[in-house]
Amino acid sequence: MRSPFRPFPDAHRRAPAAALALAALTALAGALASPAAAQDLADFDRRTTVHTLGNGWTFVIVERPVAPVFTFATYAKVGSAQEVPGITGLAHMFEHMAFKGTDTIGTTDYEAEKEALAAMEAAYLAYQAARLAPQPIPEEVERLRAEFEARQAAAGEYVVANEFDEILERAGGVGMNAFTNADWTGYFYSLPANKVELFAYLESERFANPVFREFYQERDVVQEERRLRTESQPIGKLIEQFLTTAFIAHPYGQPTVGYMSDLQAITMTDAREFFDTHYAPSNLVTAIVGDVDAETLVPMLERYFGRIPRRPDPPPLRTVEPEQIAAKRIAVEDPAQPIYVEGYHRPALTHRDQAVYDAIDDILSNGRTSRLYRSLVRDQKIASQAASFSGFPGERYPTLWMVFAVPARGVTNDRIEEAIGAELARLLAEDVAEAELERYKTRAKASLLRSLRSNFGLAGELARHQALFGDWRRLFTSIEEVEAVTAADVRRVAAETFRPTNRTVAVIETAVAGPAAAAEPAAGGEDGETTEAGDAASGR
Repeated sequence: MRSPFRPFPDAHRRAPAAALALAALTALAGALASPAAAQDLADFDRRTTVHTLGNGWTFVIVERPVAPVFTFATYAKVGSAQEVPGITGLAHMFEHMAFKGTDTIGTTDYEAEKEALAAMEAAYLAYQAARLAPQPIPEEVERLRAEFEARQAAAGEYVVANEFDEILERAGGVGMNAFTNADWTGYFYSLPANKVELFAYLESERFANPVFREFYQERDVVQEERRLRTESQPIGKLIEQFLTTAFIAHPYGQPTVGYMSDLQAITMTDAREFFDTHYAPSNLVTAIVGDVDAETLVPMLERYFGRIPRRPDPPPLRTVEPEQIAAKRIAVEDPAQPIYVEGYHRPALTHRDQAVYDAIDDILSNGRTSRLYRSLVRDQKIASQAASFSGFPGERYPTLWMVFAVPARGVTNDRIEEAIGAELARLLAEDVAEAELERYKTRAKASLLRSLRSNFGLAGELARHQALFGDWRRLFTSIEEVEAVTAADVRRVAAETFRPTNRTVAVIETAVAGPAAAAEPAAGGEDGETTEAGDAASGR
């Protein structure tokens, strides 16, 4: 099950025409069915071209001439895991900057704007140095702040707001959006097939010549995002505290949105250094799916994207999370209803046991026949929601398996913990039923099929698999790993993972503000209703 605590690229997408969905089903159905999988994958392979430019940028091109449109998805192998203390939130900030234009888009006079931006940044750095001094002088800080704001206003005189977006919209572009998480920053949209050269120009421009205009205004926008999504949301506060407790060394413990003090201090200079390091062409993968011709498209990619100079590969992440040797527990007091979260360290999603973790999640969480739903929601009626999921907060490095539940009215987190513990103990003590495994395998195939119904879905999955595994074919061959999962595998992985010393628990305990608050229920809704906090926990 996908994590309900983070956005995914497909959450932003709008599917193209129904004809494309039908085409996806027709083209890919065979690839998911044994024993003909090899033959069907070979047919798909004939329509797929992988081309790596001299600068290292990799493109996966799938020819699907069903409708005169195409979609692309670019995965940059950079997220909050590549940040260090002091610049948390910067990967997400650059995602915002990528829509601000270039030296030819979004400006009335770039040469003059360039000078104005340089003067603005010098003024900001002076202001920040005074503000962060061991003994700041208020009058000097205020003078430098006013100087920075004047310089910022002067730079703003040259800005053509939203020009990048408007060019795409006039050309018929739809679904333009982006995302940032712990591992990736992604960009995607669709265009009519006759606009493929416009795509090549625009996308290469924003990574060849980005201009970080309106940086500090946009930084204010991101701070507001943090206030709304983390500081004002009980589940947001809980998950941030949970991650900082579960990870003591690895940057997966840092919030993708960043800490507020960092968001108040990161600079345009920091953003440029981050871009130069992590947006090397060799760190980017783009999938293009739709009515395109690879023979015509490859020279176009060489012409536009190939002009970006090759840069050194980003340095590998050094920090490895040490083995957890003691159970951990935190409680966040909040007027909201109780929420229970429990997590265990597990390998990265590239590990050979990924299909086994998927099986565990399916058996515990997939639908009304799942064990957690039947036990906690239907039979005991102690929870309004309960689910497990793997790969949070990331997937490229060792990460977490998690389970969460929203207690029903009057039920304590202790009661939820006991019930979840009983279900995990069952996985350790007895083999799962063959019927449960077969349901998982059938649903895994169907789920993959559904994810590929649109050009958007296929482009995103191809880019992700090429970036994660170095081979887009893993999208299809992973079904072989699903088919190979046994009941013994489930017991083995459960025993390796669900160890007491490997567990971190985080809960929201309802804080009663006073006598009046004590007379009211902790959260609205009648019995059986999904409450606001429950919606937040499930990502709605």
